[in-house]
Amino acid sequence: MRIGVKVPNSGPLPERLGIGAMAAELESAGFESLWVSDHIVLPAEIESRYPFAEDGRATWPTDTPYFDALIALALIAEATERATIGTAVLVLPLRQPVVFAKQAASIDVASRGRLRLGVGAGWLEEEFDALDVPFAGRGKRLDEWIALIRDLWTGAPGPFESELYRLPAGVLCLPRPAHRVPFLIGGHSAAALEVVLRIVEASGRSEELAARLPELAAAGVGEIILDVALDNGEAPEVHARLAEAVA
Repeated sequence: MRIGVKVPNSGPLPERLGIGAMAAELESAGFESLWVSDHIVLPAEIESRYPFAEDGRATWPTDTPYFDALIALALIAEATERATIGTAVLVLPLRQPVVFAKQAASIDVASRGRLRLGVGAGWLEEEFDALDVPFAGRGKRLDEWIALIRDLWTGAPGPFESELYRLPAGVLCLPRPAHRVPFLIGGHSAAALEVVLRIVEASGRSEELAARLPELAAAGVGEIILDVALDNGEAPEVHARLAEAVA
């Protein structure tokens, strides 16, 4: 089981500590993967149902600043050497697919093949409205964007045409990624969340989580991603405790 960690790209820490500096500290502590989250805009008030809470209500202030996920990954790529880097998760239907393919390939090359992309269809309808992207049909858009991006990463894609997007023949999209970048599809079905939420919500401290790692392993979990406080120096201790439990 791999042990990953979120690099905060929202809230006050990116400005106060620096995204690259936090990533370097977490890699030095031993974490094998570094992840960022994604919101382009937030509404002043969230009316959409938040799928990761039982009452359906989002739990953070909507005036929380978010550094763009891909810019954050570029900063992390420059500041680190070994850990894989990725999004957990990026709302792919909100991104222009050709621009995104270019940005992701550039990050993968800059990081020497360390990029992984957690992507999802999205849940925040107000964010889709603000970006003038239809909320309905976002699942189909997600599927098509993944197929188109994979084609773009060959360097000489297309042509591609659907009711959602048209890419003419004769386009070159370079550089190509340094390796086959995996897409990890995020979801929030009740069955998928039941086991994980029962364990993680009951495990507020890393020692409790370490004791329950066998349950996660039995559920088929191959990697855990944690939030670790970066202003009290606990990262190496947390990683050591969990690594010992994994071993």
